[in-house]
Amino acid sequence: MPGVFEAVKVTDKVYWVGAIDWGVRDFHGYLTSRGTTYNAYLILADKIALVDTVKAPLKDQMLARIASLIDPKQIDVIISNHSEMDHSGCLLSVADLVGPQRIYASAQGAKALDAHFHCDGRIEAVRDGQELSLGNLKLQFFETRMCHWPDSMVSFLEQEGLLISQDIFGMHLAGTERFNDEVAPAVLDYEYAKYYANILLPLSSFVAKALEKLAPLLPKVKVIAPDHGPVWRSGLADVVGRYQRWSRQKRCNQAVVVYDTMWGSTALMAQAIGEGLRLAGTPARLMPMGANHRSDVAAAMLEAGALVAGAPTINNTMFPTLGDVMTYLRGLKPRGLVGAVFGSYGWSAESIKDLTAIMTEMKVDLVGEGLKVHYVPDEAALLQCRQLGTDVAKRLQQVLAGG
Repeated sequence: MPGVFEAVKVTDKVYWVGAIDWGVRDFHGYLTSRGTTYNAYLILADKIALVDTVKAPLKDQMLARIASLIDPKQIDVIISNHSEMDHSGCLLSVADLVGPQRIYASAQGAKALDAHFHCDGRIEAVRDGQELSLGNLKLQFFETRMCHWPDSMVSFLEQEGLLISQDIFGMHLAGTERFNDEVAPAVLDYEYAKYYANILLPLSSFVAKALEKLAPLLPKVKVIAPDHGPVWRSGLADVVGRYQRWSRQKRCNQAVVVYDTMWGSTALMAQAIGEGLRLAGTPARLMPMGANHRSDVAAAMLEAGALVAGAPTINNTMFPTLGDVMTYLRGLKPRGLVGAVFGSYGWSAESIKDLTAIMTEMKVDLVGEGLKVHYVPDEAALLQCRQLGTDVAKRLQQVLAGG
């Protein structure tokens, strides 16, 4: 595809040479409803460096963008900030074509790449804080372990004020717009939060450590170039500030009511609970699983302080869509939540027991023992549901007030 795809200038000496994946809709169970990009960056220094590659099927798109600037065989070094295969899938095939002098990764990255591709010692490990001279420019590497794999590191090009941040500060968002200020703010904000909620939330303690490590660099950073989504060239204090807030899992006065229903009874209960939350001063978002994806629930839960889960019973267990979303949320390890469980039943009421067990494992501060209704809720039952919503709101507000 030479001549079709072109590189995009990021700074005077750095170009985006990545690939756009318009059609991907699933990333480890995360609904990437707007696709994604796999970002790679070409540094045109005395020694030309390629930082990260792309998912294997999109290799030719990346090579075409490189070829719009230079002959790819002029690349002297390749750097792998992150060995996950959406960034390393074509690493060795590109290296075979290019013939670089060196391929660099973190110590853990070198091990991971060898385990993936059996590299026979072709990857050279760099130390945390190590500098690499490119002649007229200098790269410095900083390990950011578990952000989002053990091998993760970032590359800092001080002369250009550029932080190539791998998965940190990224998002799944395909588009012809390469920079954050070219994207609709509502889309940018949602996809940025959704990415953190679904990828980095369970690693929040590591994110906090990485932010602390990188703090001395940040005043020098003018551009943040992640491995997914647009490049940040404005509002950097806010970009970093949101990660600082999310890594602390600071909660707010919002509730998410997640549920499913077979014949409408559990949905009626959910609506009454939502009304009780609203009347008590806690905004509530109702998310029926027949109309929402687990990863959108995770995004809604990023800052919400209350999780209320409801399911009917089927085959002596909770409805399967609730089993799916609750298992997913448990794996994301949210902290500091208030919550409750509810559901309707016919022959037996195991959904309450199952939801209570998983919420207890998540260390949710549960209000009540779980509200169950036999078949169809009458007015008295719906008033109980509304009261449950009110009780959850009061407990949440008390917790947020430090009580």
